[in-house]
Parts: sequence; structure tokens; C-alpha cells
Amino acid sequence: MSNVKKLVSDYLFLGFVVVPTLLSILYFGFLASDVYVSESRFVVRSPEKPSMSGLGVMFKSAGIANSSDEAYAADDYIISRDALHSINTDNAFVRAYSDPRVSVFNRYDPIKISSSFEDLYLYFQRKVKVDNNSTTGITTLTVRAYQPQNAQKFNEELLKMAEDTVNHLNERARSDLIQFATREVREAEAGAQKAAIAIADYRNSHRIINPEQQASGQLQMLSKFEDALIATRAQLATMQKTTANNPGIAVLQNRIMSLSKEMTNEVTKISGTEGSLASKASDYQGLILADQIAGKQLAAAVSSLEQAQMEARRQQSYVERIAQPSLPDASEEPYRMRDIFATFLMGLILWNIARMLNASVREHMD
Repeated sequence: MSNVKKLVSDYLFLGFVVVPTLLSILYFGFLASDVYVSESRFVVRSPEKPSMSGLGVMFKSAGIANSSDEAYAADDYIISRDALHSINTDNAFVRAYSDPRVSVFNRYDPIKISSSFEDLYLYFQRKVKVDNNSTTGITTLTVRAYQPQNAQKFNEELLKMAEDTVNHLNERARSDLIQFATREVREAEAGAQKAAIAIADYRNSHRIINPEQQASGQLQMLSKFEDALIATRAQLATMQKTTANNPGIAVLQNRIMSLSKEMTNEVTKISGTEGSLASKASDYQGLILADQIAGKQLAAAVSSLEQAQMEARRQQSYVERIAQPSLPDASEEPYRMRDIFATFLMGLILWNIARMLNASVREHMD
């Protein structure tokens, strides 16, 4: 019975420790290809921004993003399918990772049965890593390849794509912001022009330049007629008291009637009818008010456009490289001795677990 237990223990040790360790020695010692790691670091920066006013909030909603937003966009683009399409121009990525010198265990599509882009993208995701430190804002781009030149080359290309992405976002934000402000100016210009044309049409159709000024002139004339009427009435009263039969009385009476008629005509011109100066002045004042409002809207739109142009220039973000893509002079992976020892240690743990389970089963059977 002890021989059986020993034999089982030996088989378990062989299966859980010896064989996996020998396989790990074979793989990590002779089959696994050397992996070269190229690393670069960058940060997306933008000029310091003062506290946002109401106009600044409008600019924010119009498309200007802060640097953290653009950093996340650049990070996501680096590991996107579009980025893979770009670096795989003329199958450059496929050729680099399907080189016959690369171990069949590490090579892309070693037996030539996988031709889909999704399979290539899954392989790409295992070779490219982006790590963003939210505290410092520094992004670390790591590319693994089986030739040091390829690792550095693809790192440089992906880093250039990150810069292009940030530049594109800046250009799009500036364009949207300026277009928005320019459209507001054009609409305000059209409103001001419409108000000015309405005033000109009103003047031409009513044959009047400024009803208020003309009404002021009519009032002055009316005042003169009133003074003359008062003086004539006083003169008539004196003459009637002193010389009741004076033939000049009839002349003064006719003059009084004429002055009263002229005063009535002037009052009618100023107010009292639909076409009077008072009615025209009311309509004209409405047109003037609309013109003033349109002018203020145009001035505000022009000011907003100027501020938008300043804001677009001030908020430009850019990629600043902290560490250039490195050219590794030695392979970093795989960690051969560590991985062999880890396999051996894991085998020992599994062997002990299996041995205890086997002993427990035998005890229950007995």
C-alpha cells in the first residue's frame, strides 16, 4: 500500500512539478523570443486659463476642450483601430511581427490561418500599452517588439499620431468657435441693415426726414401765430373802445380770423389726424429704437468675435514630449529565470494540494 502511495505521489510530482518545469525551461530558455520595449512619455499642456466668465462658459460649450480632455482623446486614439491602420501601411506592422525569426509562439499568425483585421487588432493591443497618470497628467506609451528598431519606430509613429490628434482637436475647436461667433456677427449685420433700410423706406414713403424735428419747427411757428393773434386781439379791443367806427376794426377782425385758421391748420399737422406729425413721430420712434437695438447687437457680436479669436489662440493645447521613444539595446522580456522559478514554485504548490486531496480521498475510501 505504501508503494502505491509513493508511486501516486511520484506521478503527481512528475505531472505537476517536473513536466511543467521542463516545459518552462524549454520555452523560456530556448523558444521564447526576446522582447524589446520602447518607452516614451508625453503630456498635453495648454496655457494657464483664468476663471471662466459667462462668455468663457459659452466658449467651452462651443467646442473648446481643456487639456485633460484632449489627453484622453490622444490616449484612446493611440490604441484605436485607426492607429493600427496607419502604422500598418503597406503591412509594415504585420511584417514586423510575423518575421520568421520570431518564435512561432510569439509570432503573429504563425500558421497563416488568421487574416481578419480584428485578430490583428487583438494582437496589437497586447503589444501597445498606454498608461495615463491622472495625478501628473503624464502619459507613458510602451511598445513591445522583437526587434529594437521596430519597437522604437512604432512608438515614434504612435506618438506622432497623438500629436496630430491634439492638433486636429485644436483646429476643429478653433474653427467651430470662430464660425459660431462669425455667424452671430453676420446675423447682427443683417438685422442692423434691415433696420436702416426700414428707416430709409419710411422717410421716402412719407417724405419726411425727422418727424420730431419737423414737429418742433411746427410748434415754433404755431407759437408765433399765437403771439400774433394775441397782439391783434389786444389791438382790436383797444380800437373798439377808443374809435368804435374806425374802418380798421374790420381789417383786424379779418386778420384774427386768418390767424385762427392758420393756427388750426398747424395744430392739425402736428396732431389730431392719422397722418399728423405726432402719429408719424410715434412710428418713426419705433423704427429708431429698432435701429439702436440692432446697432447694440452688432457691437456685442463684433466684441464676441474678437474675444472668440483671442480665446481660440489662448486655449491652444499641444503635446510636449517628456521622454523620446527609446531605442532598447537589450531585451527586457521574457523574464526567463523568474518565469521558470515561478512555474516550479506553482507546480510545488499544486503538487502538495493534489497530494493532500489524494490522501483525503484514500482515507475516505479506507
